[in-house]
This record gives sequence, C-alpha cells and structure tokens, in this order.
Amino acid sequence: MIDDNTISDANPSQHLTGEELQSVSLANVKLENGLYVVATPIGNLRDITLRALDVLRAADIILAEDTRQTRKLLDAYDIKTSLSPYHDHNAAKRVSGVIKDLQSGKAVALVSDAGTPLVSDPGFKLVRAAVEAGIDVFPLPGASAVLAGLVKSGLPSDRFLFAGFLPPKSGARKTALEDFTSVKATLVFFETGPRIAACLKDMQSVLGEREVALTRELTKRYEEARHGSFESLIDSVKAEPPRGELVLLVGPPKVGERWSEDEVISALKVQISDLGVKRASAEIAAQCGWPKRDVYQLALKLK
Repeated sequence: MIDDNTISDANPSQHLTGEELQSVSLANVKLENGLYVVATPIGNLRDITLRALDVLRAADIILAEDTRQTRKLLDAYDIKTSLSPYHDHNAAKRVSGVIKDLQSGKAVALVSDAGTPLVSDPGFKLVRAAVEAGIDVFPLPGASAVLAGLVKSGLPSDRFLFAGFLPPKSGARKTALEDFTSVKATLVFFETGPRIAACLKDMQSVLGEREVALTRELTKRYEEARHGSFESLIDSVKAEPPRGELVLLVGPPKVGERWSEDEVISALKVQISDLGVKRASAEIAAQCGWPKRDVYQLALKLK
C-alpha cells in the first residue's frame, strides 16, 4: 500500500483532546449501494474530510489495509463501523466475496493505511472488479502524499508523472529509469530511507543532472524537504540519513537544445586529457542534455 506515511503517534494532532478531534458535525446519511474509496490522513488526523467521516460511519463495513492502523482514526472520531482486512496478501481471495456483498446491496468503504487508496496498493484490483461487475464506485478525495510532495517540492507542477517504487536492486532500477529519461515532466517516486542514497546515485547516472526534492514526514511534526542537485542530496542523505518512507521528486530535463553526438565527442576530446574520463563526463553531461551514463560510455570508447 502506501500513499506515503502511516498515521503516526508523533504528529501535530497528538496534543489535541478527543473532544477537539470530534468537534465536527457529522451528518446522519444513508449510503447508496456501492464501493466508497475513501482518502484518509497521511499523518495528521485532522486531515480528514467531513464527507469521509460521514461515509466511514454509515458504511456497512470498512475494508482496511491494516485494521489496527485504521482503528486509530476511527477511535479518534468515535466511529464504530466494523473493520475487515483487505491487503496485498489476501486481495485475491477477498475480491469475489466483497463483490458479492456489494451485489447484495451493501455500502462498502475502502481505505488504505494512509492517503488515497489505489496509489501503490491493492485497491486497484477491487475497484476494477467492481467496475466490471457494474457496481457504482464513489471516490472521496482527500490527503495524498503524491500531491503534498509535489506542492512542497517547488518543482514544476503543470505536468507530472507518478512512478511509485522503483526496483530495489541497482541493475533493475537503472533499467526502469531508462523509461523516464525523455519524459518532460516532474517525476514522483516513493522510496525508503535505507535505499535513498543508492537510488539517487542511479538516478544521477541515468537521468543526468536535474533539480531534485526529497520530502518526508509530510503533515507531521518533523515534516521536511531537501532541495538541490543529485550530488548535493547524495551528500545530504549520507550525512543525515532520512528515516521512514519518502516522496522523491525529480524535475524535468533541463530546458535547452540537446547536443548532437558529434558535439559531445568534440567536447570530450578536449576535456578528457585535462580532467579524466569520469570528471569530464560529469561536467559535459551537466551541459549537453544527455544522461551522465551515456556520456560516460562515449568517453570510455574515446579513451
């Protein structure tokens, strides 16, 4: 699952009383039959919509990725609706049963641990099955780590591409990144603290120099963003490793005319003798619009 962080005990709503959390006017609604896909907070319990609370209270059942995690939210707002687990490990077995419940007239709410369901979680399988069965699907928009990270990053937001988690191993990760080299949009990824340094290095190698933003603990007390180049962020995460699940954003390719292969070769011939292959490749890659790895391979051939 994941639309970033799970709801934490260490967040800005920790100091609020139960009465303050519940000081909203909930409507007594009767839900139509259908599947309600409900966005929940990614950290701060106050980031829940009034409509979401109405639906969670009125639904016949709530499907939750981790019932213990969702129970924190329901307890905060005194919601007693029955919870049932729906996650990666049981989705294949659960879908048919849920569809039968929906066909019998029930109103079913689907939530992930935090954020908007279907974003890197198995909710997609259930929604697809519901659509194929002719069952109404009602999206309840709300918190999203993808959009929160994009807003905080300061990177171009008019066009962006969400790519979820990259493969954990370097070789597969570099291969996956090749698909994004020419995408003229801000790229949004999820990543974990232990893998972030290696991921940034692979991105620098494949994508070339870009603007980068690393965000973490979104909506929580220790929310932060680190901005800079791949090089500066690699240094930053080595000096102060970030914890938890991260939203990593990579700006689009730098605006400017991409050099021809002859132009890159000419520049390499001049600089390799003075700077060596590695440094010359890095400096030229920052100017020519080519991925650093491609420039480096060309430099090796010249040498």
